Amino acid sequence: MQTFDLAARGLRELNQTLHGLSGTTNQTAWEIINTRGSHAIAVGLDAEVDITVRGTTGYYCAGMNKLATIRVQGSTGPGVAENMMSGTVIVEGDASQYAGATGRGGLLVIKGNASSRCGISMKGIDIVVHGNIGHMSAFMAQSGNLVVLGDAGDALGDSLYEARLFVRGNVKSLGADCIEKEMRPEHLELLEDLLRRGEADAKAKPEQFRRYGSARKLYNFNIDNASAY
Repeated sequence: MQTFDLAARGLRELNQTLHGLSGTTNQTAWEIINTRGSHAIAVGLDAEVDITVRGTTGYYCAGMNKLATIRVQGSTGPGVAENMMSGTVIVEGDASQYAGATGRGGLLVIKGNASSRCGISMKGIDIVVHGNIGHMSAFMAQSGNLVVLGDAGDALGDSLYEARLFVRGNVKSLGADCIEKEMRPEHLELLEDLLRRGEADAKAKPEQFRRYGSARKLYNFNIDNASAY
């Protein structure tokens, strides 16, 4: 395993080093120490490497990730895994606002709680949160899956498109055009796979969750409302 001391060598050198890795590298296991809440740790990676971040991070940790597996042994600031393309990001602690925002693929796992706007404008990413999520989560979420083992705050799924939301706990309120939907066999099968990949507690069963999705009224033109346009 390669060890990178962020306090000694700095953020610029860290990301330059990681960006220089390719599919042919044999330096596939890394640990980053002395993070001290630094921003933009391990952003823009494009190689199948395993990275362990030992400590809490600031803004945009693992942003724009592609192919890499990044495990944060601490909590993360706003925008963890923002615009993620593929790979896996696992946060052992809590995540601040807009975790997984605009994510296009891959898997984000948050083992603690996530703050407001989790999964905002998600575009294909899968997000599994072991704890609770804050208000306005999945706002304008277009595709992908958001799984919440705890509770959800106000206005869940506001202005939702075609993302699927699964919540085991209570939902404080649903946002505009978001409704509860039937949990069909294919959804149970999908959820079982997401819970397994998301390292969820074995006590969490797909049958305990409720599914939410778009009523498909907000983004379709309605002739009765023509005067409002």
